[in-house]
Amino acid sequence: MKMLPLINLVALKNYLLLLTITFIAASCSNDSSIIPENQLVLNLPEKPFDYIMDNDQAVLGRVLFYDKQLSINNGVSCASCHKQALAFADNKQFSPGFDNRPTERNSMPIQNLLGSDIGFGFRQDMSGVSLAGLFWDGRGINHSEALLLPVINHVEMGIPNIDYLTEKVSSIDYYDELFAKAFPGQQIDGFTISSSLFSFTHSITSFNTKLDKSLRGDVELSPNEKLGQALFFTKYECNSCHQVQDPQGYLFAGGFANIGLESNYADSGLEGISDRSFDNGKFKIPSLRNVALTAPYMHDGRFASLQEVILHYKSEVVDHPNLDHRLKGSDGVPLRPEITESEVQLIVDFLGTLTDHSLIADERFSNPFVVE
Repeated sequence: MKMLPLINLVALKNYLLLLTITFIAASCSNDSSIIPENQLVLNLPEKPFDYIMDNDQAVLGRVLFYDKQLSINNGVSCASCHKQALAFADNKQFSPGFDNRPTERNSMPIQNLLGSDIGFGFRQDMSGVSLAGLFWDGRGINHSEALLLPVINHVEMGIPNIDYLTEKVSSIDYYDELFAKAFPGQQIDGFTISSSLFSFTHSITSFNTKLDKSLRGDVELSPNEKLGQALFFTKYECNSCHQVQDPQGYLFAGGFANIGLESNYADSGLEGISDRSFDNGKFKIPSLRNVALTAPYMHDGRFASLQEVILHYKSEVVDHPNLDHRLKGSDGVPLRPEITESEVQLIVDFLGTLTDHSLIADERFSNPFVVE
């Protein structure tokens, strides 16, 4: 597919826009130390986003994504929970929100979202109803709207409503020119804000892992990585859920699964959205792309390492009425595969081939706010 013309940053004053940030004091916070009064530069790189949508919107979305002024007290940004060095995940079990209270679930990585919108709404699969949406419970069916859910969440970023967000963004000087370029003749509102975040987050793509290169014939996996690949694809059939050869990973894998983490789930997962008992304990099957960077694992971040994850599937799967059929034997009992210690390490070695070092080093996805 032919890409659209790329961004012209000359209009952004020779690619650098020197700005003095006027920080807005939030009524719910008296901690003025959260945001220091500094001179900041918006460093918007000349290299464009390789994306089929409007590049000016992606540039604007990048600024919004990293701007702490999108929270009620200027304390956190989207990037506070989605760090580039960690494939836009977080290394904390539960990321702290604007007032340092922990969120309820582990932050999922953001990458290769383009295409994961397919199948808006409910669809039937082998295990019942599932969704094609963002978040562990799939509630983000409309991706543009879903991207503002953390912003208006009372724990995460604390903005009370979209109107408040619109007024706050509109009061920040440097957004005038950015919005004018991205949305000529349109107002700053919930639609233009969410559309910009959509363009940026859906521009975060990862297609350059060692596995990708090996599939293209550019490199060869090491002997241990090949052994781990065989275990992952064939002996233990891990790929039946994760589809690691596909950039999205989860697209063709059924969407959601109960993997036997609990016999009684305090967090009901998909059931909380679908209101159907057979969805209890089901959570989104994550892509394993860059998985070596995204610890801790599972919706509640209970596993600190990939070794712990594999040991769960070896011996700790709990029986549950909704346990995924791929984790049960013909007798309906949870499988207990005899994965050896050496096999665990080989699988971990293979999962390391899913790391895309170019993604975490790409300046286009980095924090544009530079303190001078």
